[in-house]
Amino acid sequence: MPIGTRHPLGKGTVSTTKVLLPNNIELVVEAVDGAEFVSYDPIEAIPIEHTDAAVLVGWGNPRRHLRDAAARLTGLRLVQMLSAGTDTAEEAGFAADVTIASGRSLHDRPVAEHTLALVLAAARRLHTTTRAQIGHRWAGEIGGVQQEPSPGLFSTLRGARVVIWGFGSIGTTLAPHLTMLGATVTGVARSAGTRDGYRVITEEQLADELPETDVLIDILPATDATYQAVNAAVLARLPKHAWLVNVGRGATVDEGALLAAIRSGALAGAALDVTAKEPLPAASPLWDEPNIILTPHAAGGRPLGAAELIRDNVVALLAGDPLRNAVERA
Repeated sequence: MPIGTRHPLGKGTVSTTKVLLPNNIELVVEAVDGAEFVSYDPIEAIPIEHTDAAVLVGWGNPRRHLRDAAARLTGLRLVQMLSAGTDTAEEAGFAADVTIASGRSLHDRPVAEHTLALVLAAARRLHTTTRAQIGHRWAGEIGGVQQEPSPGLFSTLRGARVVIWGFGSIGTTLAPHLTMLGATVTGVARSAGTRDGYRVITEEQLADELPETDVLIDILPATDATYQAVNAAVLARLPKHAWLVNVGRGATVDEGALLAAIRSGALAGAALDVTAKEPLPAASPLWDEPNIILTPHAAGGRPLGAAELIRDNVVALLAGDPLRNAVERA
């Protein structure tokens, strides 16, 4: 795949800042004075000739290779992840003076689109029709004459109450699509107020909101604070017809509590794009639960505007200016 324009090496004693670009995505980065863009394979260890890099752009790197890069690339100044989450980079052990930046905003539209698809699949019970199709069965229970609204079911976004936990750039991109289809959207964030015209509450207020919620959408990052944030207590506050949709990180959901809630009838179902362990093991009971929809971490995967973000941050790094999406490290 084309990697873009490589800046020529400086002459004499002029040095350049080496920027490693992953070759598993098409990136055409405009040249930057003082920077040299070099392609590398993110699923392999960084070659020894590139251990002098100052910037590592991460996309699909295995955890072990990020840890290896943290140990061997001692001249790094910036790790620019193209993923919205940076948990793998933060866990890799990069030196404290290495800035880690996220791919925040790059996945807003693809993830919003995928989330909307999962919500509509749950409402229109496409998981039931898919299983019926595989079994050559006409799912008459959801076809033909239907009541509106369907009693005891989440069956439409018209009049539905949707809560988005993790109301950042993805949430604010998704919310208007839900609104256009008739839903009332509430965001959950660190501070309450109004964001992009939507009511936002804090996590402390969430418990009071859940009993009136039809769909809880999880877009939380994986941190110590969010580990299994969607737990038995949270699920118990939701009405029986409600659905959970997770497009954040698998670690944010207590999967055992989720299975128990669905199997007992305390929760209608869940649509999961992410799971605690990925790929999801074949023996996982999540596969066979009729009211669980699974997609293979497919919501993102298309970092739109990645080349511009990389260039902006390389320019900022060389100039000593603030970087976009820099992560606060503990």
